[in-house]
Amino acid sequence: MDQHLIAGNRRSLAGLAPQHFGWRQEGAVGVITLNRPERKNPLTFESYAELRDLFRTLSYVDEVGVIVVQGAGGNFCSGGDVHEIIGPLTKMSMPDLLAFTRMTGDLVKAMRACPQPVISAIDGVCAGAGAIIAMASDLRVGTARSKTAFLFTRVGLAGCDMGACSILPRIVGQGRASDLLYSGRSLGGEEGLSWGFMNRLAEPEALEATALAWAAQIAEGPGFGHAMTKKMLHQEWAMGVDEAIESEAQAQAICMMTQDFHRAYHAFVAKQRPVFEGN
Repeated sequence: MDQHLIAGNRRSLAGLAPQHFGWRQEGAVGVITLNRPERKNPLTFESYAELRDLFRTLSYVDEVGVIVVQGAGGNFCSGGDVHEIIGPLTKMSMPDLLAFTRMTGDLVKAMRACPQPVISAIDGVCAGAGAIIAMASDLRVGTARSKTAFLFTRVGLAGCDMGACSILPRIVGQGRASDLLYSGRSLGGEEGLSWGFMNRLAEPEALEATALAWAAQIAEGPGFGHAMTKKMLHQEWAMGVDEAIESEAQAQAICMMTQDFHRAYHAFVAKQRPVFEGN
């Protein structure tokens, strides 16, 4: 990239120290840990905003190829904190409520827009906004004891929260999504795997290692190609088949201009494994 473009289009996460969740990098894998285990890792106004801002920043980051989201203490996330979010919401005006619901939706938009594949490692409670974060991820690895619940109707709200009525049916199908969104019931790990919500299951003690190994494996692949795959998976929801085929033709032609494509060819000719660099 030309040097005069780097400042506006590339950022480093060196020194990143979020105040409302844990963050660390293991090679090309970034790990987000929701870390309020005494309350099963609920979200607050501040953590929503900080997560949104981090995922937005990831669009400008090259040093991280995959993101893993996990919870501390044997649970993923219990949703919005009852005392720090739900209580205050009952006292807000409509403009403030709309500002809040748009902010939570912006977190999902940022997760879908960032070029890095996102893996959620789900153990224990995964409820409300926690279930949405899992849903908005590209991949999910859970445990048999995980319990995912889109429980918005159980607190007097609609099931259509943060894109659930759009995204969830595309993962598990319209009928199964309707079951979960109307009832608010928990989806166990084994059922989630059979439904396709979970991609894989692991033993609780091996969950983090399984997610990190999976993330590292993906991060070894062509970063630009993965980013293009994620963009096409998202954009083609609103396309007809002919439009999708044309968009994929253009996307693939762009990828054929990358150095990683040339590296793969030369490695194949030399009967070697390609080492991708993301460009």
